[in-house]
Amino acid sequence: MRETIYYSYIMASRSHNLYVGTTSEIELRVEQHKQGRFDGYSKRYNCNRLVWFERFAYVGDAIAREKQLKGWSRAKKIWLIEQENPAWVDLSEDWGKPVKMFGEG
Repeated sequence: MRETIYYSYIMASRSHNLYVGTTSEIELRVEQHKQGRFDGYSKRYNCNRLVWFERFAYVGDAIAREKQLKGWSRAKKIWLIEQENPAWVDLSEDWGKPVKMFGEG
């Protein structure tokens, strides 16, 4: 039986508009954001770059973290992102691409 992992995450636009969410399928959810599948804030502001995420064993913990983050000021969310991702790179950028093994050209 596969253990479910839950995620709280932050998506950002190039101009640093932020969207906070929770999911159990991070790869699928990020792809949905990239494709603009959700009407509303994330689509309107083109929040299609995964800039931060955190893993949880329990869905309640992930939801609580999402609520906590949504209550934070913009400055505090930016501080959190920049602790682990100061360049605001898309953390999902290489997902789905072939992995080169050591010694491959």
